[in-house]
Amino acid sequence: MIRRLLPGPVIVLAILILFTFWLDQSVQQPKKRYDTGQTNNPDYIIENLSGIQMIYDQSAERHFTAKILKHYPITNVSALEQVHFINTQPNEPTLKIKADSAELSRGNEDIHLFGNVNVVRGNEANKDIVTMVTESLHLVPDQEIVKTDQSVTITKMNTIVNAVGMQLNNKTGVIELHSKVKARDVKL
Repeated sequence: MIRRLLPGPVIVLAILILFTFWLDQSVQQPKKRYDTGQTNNPDYIIENLSGIQMIYDQSAERHFTAKILKHYPITNVSALEQVHFINTQPNEPTLKIKADSAELSRGNEDIHLFGNVNVVRGNEANKDIVTMVTESLHLVPDQEIVKTDQSVTITKMNTIVNAVGMQLNNKTGVIELHSKVKARDVKL
């Protein structure tokens, strides 16, 4: 008789344990999972942004404006639209840069510009003005380096230079052209 009753209570006990486990799991909050879709969601958006960065030991100013800034927390990248940068320092030509969009990463140590990138070094008051037009540009502000591996058009006075790949050192004013360099002098 004891043998007959033993399987019944064991089955009931097993069912009761399974029901308790299922009930515990169903009332708990769902566990958070890493969602790769969240990398496309910014944690904040700023419109009509403008700012100034001062570097006091160099007496340098960096002005910037953007129509929209979106910050992505997982990658720590800031994406900007309709950007404009101006870098001024004493005894050096002003550097102005405009682009359709930009990405700032690594604490603004790397700035990548995309779409209708226009760079102007110098001012129109003197004849030492240099303009550059390209589709993609990489800025390294602390080193004052501007570079691209895309096609670039550089204009200085009456000279127009086309090339693929370029690096400009704003400290020295040296422009390195990498390949397919063509220059022409345009008489006005």
